[in-house]
Amino acid sequence: MLILSSILENITSRKDRTWKLVFGTNELNPEQVSELSKAANNYIFLALKVDEFKSEEIGILSELESGMDDNSKTQSQRIKSVLYLLWKQKNEGFEKFDSFYKHKTEQYIDHLKSKIE
Repeated sequence: MLILSSILENITSRKDRTWKLVFGTNELNPEQVSELSKAANNYIFLALKVDEFKSEEIGILSELESGMDDNSKTQSQRIKSVLYLLWKQKNEGFEKFDSFYKHKTEQYIDHLKSKIE
């Protein structure tokens, strides 16, 4: 686990409703650079707090698990990706993927609800 003091320098919204965060840090030692390099392009947790983390908070953070296996997507990300490919092949009259996605996921939710007694 790597904890750095930093300044949030920029926040930018993206088309897919995600956000890009840019942080500035003090000078980093080689171990910290190595940890950051290992984390590049991986799913990570980011904890923000104005004050320093207390030891019990650090303990909680160190126990977190992402639920992701070796750089793979979450199940919901996989479903969305597959639905996107399906929409690209056959959009079923939906001009925008977002509408297609909502329609298909609502169909699946309704299907699951029908199974509940």
